[in-house]
Amino acid sequence: MTDQLNRDAEASVAPVDDRYRDASLPVEERVEILLSQMTLEEKAGLLFQTMITVGEGGELAGEDPTFGLPATEEYVIGRGMTHFNVLGAAPTGRQMAEWHNRLQELAASTRLGIPVTISTDPRHSFSDNPLASLMAGPFSVWPEAIGLAAIGHEATMERFGDIARQEYTAVGIRVALHPQVDLATEPRWSRQVATFGEDPDLSSRMGAAYIRGFQGAALGPDSVATMTKHFPGGGPQKDGEDPHFAYGREQVYPGGQFELHLKPFEAAFEAGTSQIMPYYGMPVGTEYEEVGFGFNKSVITGLLRERYGFDGIVCTDWGLLTDAEIMGQPFPARAWGVEHLSTRERMLKVLEAGADQFGGEAIPDLLVELVRAGDVIEERLDVSARRLLREKFTLGLFDRTFVDVEAAERIVGAAEFVAAGEAAQRASITVLTNTERADAAGPAVPTLPLARGLRLYVEGIAPDVAAEYGDVVDTPDAADVAILRLHAPYEQRATMFENFFHAGSLEFPDETVAHVREVAASVPTVVDVFLDRPAILTPIAGEVAAIVANYGANARALLDVLVGDARPEGSLPFDLPSSMAAVEASLPDVPFDTADPLFRFGHGLRFAG
Repeated sequence: MTDQLNRDAEASVAPVDDRYRDASLPVEERVEILLSQMTLEEKAGLLFQTMITVGEGGELAGEDPTFGLPATEEYVIGRGMTHFNVLGAAPTGRQMAEWHNRLQELAASTRLGIPVTISTDPRHSFSDNPLASLMAGPFSVWPEAIGLAAIGHEATMERFGDIARQEYTAVGIRVALHPQVDLATEPRWSRQVATFGEDPDLSSRMGAAYIRGFQGAALGPDSVATMTKHFPGGGPQKDGEDPHFAYGREQVYPGGQFELHLKPFEAAFEAGTSQIMPYYGMPVGTEYEEVGFGFNKSVITGLLRERYGFDGIVCTDWGLLTDAEIMGQPFPARAWGVEHLSTRERMLKVLEAGADQFGGEAIPDLLVELVRAGDVIEERLDVSARRLLREKFTLGLFDRTFVDVEAAERIVGAAEFVAAGEAAQRASITVLTNTERADAAGPAVPTLPLARGLRLYVEGIAPDVAAEYGDVVDTPDAADVAILRLHAPYEQRATMFENFFHAGSLEFPDETVAHVREVAASVPTVVDVFLDRPAILTPIAGEVAAIVANYGANARALLDVLVGDARPEGSLPFDLPSSMAAVEASLPDVPFDTADPLFRFGHGLRFAG
């Protein structure tokens, strides 16, 4: 230990060989030049990635009591960390770019000046779940991933990825903590809104196109690296519960379909995904160890590294090692299957499993302690450090560390990008039913598209927006047509965080069904449902004039389709079950396994003409 301390002390005062900054040298050579000069503490800092926030007006953030985060300087200077997942956003692209540059200036002040790699959860759609996805802020707004799958066009998916890449790189975000290619085979699962649905072939095509859009043909200085998740597939959750919480920790395969869930990842490997994130869940009743996938050597080393030959970065999902308190609520480590182990022992198990980086953790001092105690050899850190440094060099972070704030102002939320996102919102709208109605001027015609200028009764739509399409009235009795916007059902849970994850029954409450029927009894009624997961529409399907589905679409996008200014192109990316009994009887690892679904995968009506 004394020898190690002496070596670290010598490194801290030795002249730096800065040939690693020479862009003309091969990446592998630059990696070795830099790695050979790094202290144990500097190596350990590479292996941790955690949340960071943007300060007021694009300044560096101080302490954040909401998420229990220290000041940015503590992370970069105090703990030597160089990978961060940015939460939230500045109000403008310019301010976010200015924040990024201030962060890079801070990193440049360290001994070796290793630039920071910034990552983000999805931020181009409507979700606001601080543990899974973020609202778009200044970026262009698109349908959720499940809505892009409803469109089903690889060209649209690549276009989205390319636009998101341009907006991300403009503000210095270089790693996407997505796509999420899990197969949504359990209808109750709360995280399928960020997937590409239930079908393995569609999910494979969409996931590969997504990666091509963000990374390009090969990872390089203009790319955003993709961290594809959640290996080996997070969809088959017992009872549909999510493993962010202890009651959802088990992944089960009663239908024997473990291999099926690997198919979208095989397509991601073919597309060149740079990183992989294993999920929290623990496999039950398989050949693999019954511990969470981030701790699972049989999965990370045996399956991912050896069978698939994946040599990119493996980053665990967030918070496997330490308990936390967020928004005043306890949030225990997701150490499923190894809850009995200490934080130290959990860290050792993740390293032994073959992961490179601890997501959502910021305790490099413990890793240093493990090496100095002889529990981990430093060469094990070198294996992961090489991968992490290689990506920094490949992305050009050492050669083009700062971003152009003027360009960021032009690029983020550019009119062309906003228009493309809104076009995708309209295209993703899926028409499920469209009954005929009497027409005084001739034969019966479909309810949709509606004529402009009708008297409209609306719920879930701002009256001033609806007024752009017709005359808004206060009661259904006074209307020619009613338009009701609903959210797919979910159960209220005990804590704020649990309620970010829409779980439980897919049935609408009795009072919601009664209200829809009451409105529909007095006026032809169009119901629009946000399908962040399947909804059971059986009680209202025969009662209303039309049902449409959206996957993240603003009111104007919806109304443009309803009045025929835009054509619906969406098709269901999953089955819609007919009853909860059918859901409860289905096998969670098997796609299309609910009996007699009300609407099948691929269903979507089109307008004539």
